[in-house]
Amino acid sequence: MSAGIVMDNKKPQQGIVLTPEQKKRQRERSIAIALALGVLVILFFAVTLVKGPAVLQRPI
Repeated sequence: MSAGIVMDNKKPQQGIVLTPEQKKRQRERSIAIALALGVLVILFFAVTLVKGPAVLQRPI
């Protein structure tokens, strides 16, 4: 590794730069996906509790 290579923070950002409105919408979508996933986890847990211990006693 060469000592002449130095990271320069003054370079323009590469890639896509989102506007504040796009960042807000992205955050809202992320929150909605997280909530939907949380609801599914709770639903699966509730169904497991309702079925009871018989879920674990299956014939092989």
